[in-house]
Amino acid sequence: MIPLFKHYLRLKDKLPYVSLGEFPTPVEKLEQAGKDIGINHLFIKRDDLSGKVYGGNKIRKLEFLLGYALRTKAKEVLTFGFAGSNHALATAIYADQVGLKSISMLMPQPDAKYVRRNLLMSSCCGTELHQHRNVSLLTVGTMYQLLRHKLKHGSFPLIIAAGGSSPLGVVGFVNAAFELKEQIMEGKIPEPDLIYVALGTVGTSVGLILGFKALNIKSRVISVRVVDEKFGNARKMVKLFHKTNSLLHSIDSSFPKLEFSEKDIDIRHDFFGQQYALFTEEGMKAVTFMKNCAGIKLDGTYTGKAFASLIDDAEKQDLKKKVVLFWNTYNSKDFSGTLTTVDYHHLPRCFHSYFENEVQPLDRNS
Repeated sequence: MIPLFKHYLRLKDKLPYVSLGEFPTPVEKLEQAGKDIGINHLFIKRDDLSGKVYGGNKIRKLEFLLGYALRTKAKEVLTFGFAGSNHALATAIYADQVGLKSISMLMPQPDAKYVRRNLLMSSCCGTELHQHRNVSLLTVGTMYQLLRHKLKHGSFPLIIAAGGSSPLGVVGFVNAAFELKEQIMEGKIPEPDLIYVALGTVGTSVGLILGFKALNIKSRVISVRVVDEKFGNARKMVKLFHKTNSLLHSIDSSFPKLEFSEKDIDIRHDFFGQQYALFTEEGMKAVTFMKNCAGIKLDGTYTGKAFASLIDDAEKQDLKKKVVLFWNTYNSKDFSGTLTTVDYHHLPRCFHSYFENEVQPLDRNS
């Protein structure tokens, strides 16, 4: 039984859930990395190992979202992202695993090697891929696809929010906070003073903060923004926090109603760079550092930028005696073997340019 359900049995009875991942994910001390950047107690939460085929932070959300799709007898799910979306790929993989068709509504982004891998793997899962130039065209395209699939299959696809960051999806990271509490109680890590995590569609940070408040854990979540501010901001976090809290309290009245405002939020804005998914020098230095020092894979879009913020704080503040946890949200499972015989020409033509043009400069030697 997952940790959240152990504490709140009524949630177990009422919330839709399907087991997809391999939890709990390990907590490891980064001895050499901590020594090199001046933090005596530096740890990492290995959500990169959360699945057999594909890891990362999205599986926690999908356990509830796809659980709901199965409960409502949906045949298809439709979700959103940019061309290399890790969330869209995770949805494709795990929807296929539970017998659901997946539709990805995507927008363009700077090219990178992971974009190619994610598109090809989505294709391997039988995902229907669409790309539109901007949000307005994506909205129109989504309405068209919903109607088309309704006429074809007799029912609308179930919509999953971008990043899985709806109240039901966020419950996955409320549970992650309860999972970390168990690991603290088992002595695998002291209660962290600071937890660094990439901030995209805000669901991961919101779920952790909500879970920590419910458990009276004092850890401060440092959310490192890696998306445009209109997608990742404090106002959005407050709104999603209260919606998720209301959902849990409405199902089980013993789950506390919690106070939360923008003063509880710590967002770092200085590591985003010029554009979503455009790698930065600082981020790629962090990627290289973790690869060489700890053998851990980070990426240039999310986790590299988040770890760069952690390094910057260690240089500017005295974190030597603080307990610092880095929450690794990136997938480290290698699925490249699956892609050796996949031809990108089988993808819709709008995606071919990702394979025919050079990747962005900072990704060429990574």
